[in-house]
Amino acid sequence: MRVVSGKARGISLNSVPGDGTRPILDRVKTALFDILRPRIQGIRVLDLFGGAGSVGIEALSQGAEHCVFLDLSAAAVKIIKENLAATRLSDQAEVRHTDAFGYLRHTSKTFDLLYVAPPQFESLWVQAMHIVAERPELVSENGLVIVQIDPKEYEALQLADFKEVQQRSYGNTLLVFYERVVGAPPS
Repeated sequence: MRVVSGKARGISLNSVPGDGTRPILDRVKTALFDILRPRIQGIRVLDLFGGAGSVGIEALSQGAEHCVFLDLSAAAVKIIKENLAATRLSDQAEVRHTDAFGYLRHTSKTFDLLYVAPPQFESLWVQAMHIVAERPELVSENGLVIVQIDPKEYEALQLADFKEVQQRSYGNTLLVFYERVVGAPPS
């Protein structure tokens, strides 16, 4: 696993020991950031279920202003901090050892990109999306939420203030893109 582009390009990233995380493959990350590149400059990112921090670090490397990384695993938090230090991106990041759902319910911050890549087959992504839909102010007016799941986990969601705008499938990785609908009727 490495940083694929930007100012930290080519730097290898450490993985979280064990099988509790599912790192994004470099080819999927490359495709994802080809899609995001026109909107990445200066954005604020929230990397839920951060794992090794690969997606948030890639965003910072390619021009994002700031990223908040969340993970409930102490081992993952340690690896995120190590990877940020290795890429010299620590000053643009906040790493929190906390529950993603509690953070979503209580933060007053607004983000331009939320990346949701929870442990597989537990419907945690559905829970996260429902909390985001209850608090649309978490996402800026032109913001985007991207969910990374196994295609078998997918289900269509009816979410106030958010609409699914595209899907991209890469083997056993499905990326689902949601945009905030500004001016949607109250939920």
